[in-house]
Amino acid sequence: MIKNIAFDFGGVIFDLSWEGAVASFKRIGLADAEVRLDRFHQKGVFELLESGQITPDAFRTELEKMCGRSLSHDEVLGAWLGYVGGPVDTLKLRRLDELRARGYRTFLLSNTNPFVQSWAESPQFSTEGRPLSSYLEKCYTSYEVGIMKPDPGIFQFMLNDAGIQPSETLFLDDSPANIAVAAQLGIQTLLVEKNADWRDAVEKLLA
Repeated sequence: MIKNIAFDFGGVIFDLSWEGAVASFKRIGLADAEVRLDRFHQKGVFELLESGQITPDAFRTELEKMCGRSLSHDEVLGAWLGYVGGPVDTLKLRRLDELRARGYRTFLLSNTNPFVQSWAESPQFSTEGRPLSSYLEKCYTSYEVGIMKPDPGIFQFMLNDAGIQPSETLFLDDSPANIAVAAQLGIQTLLVEKNADWRDAVEKLLA
């Protein structure tokens, strides 16, 4: 029986736009953004940021070198928010509320960074003026845990910290690699097509 549900962030809760991110990073001067930015798992200095190995200021300094000019915090934030493909679907957020009201423990398990998370934890995240954390019991982010999916360590960290069993936990992600690792750990999984509406599929698994 499923008692817990963990959600990926980009591509599952909010619509993810790799193309938008490439365009926004190019606007601040990152000419080879399409090479440096990844659709699922960042690399280089972007991975260092998302794995919590460098601070936002250190990341900005490295990005300035790549762009060849000074950058403000807001410019870097705006570049990262290019990944956000539009307003967050209110129907998905309402379903998160409903699942909690029905007694399910709900979590975020995401590869993300302090820039994107600062937006997620602001009133600008939803049309209701609520931050992401108000819809979930707890958010597990790669930069805070210090481990990135698909490393099994981040899944195990969530299971241990929340005190939940893999067999009673459902995990939604749009990355086949992340889904495969979760399944190997005994977690029930749902591979979501990027930006798709997963509500009916979840209900079928809960029935």
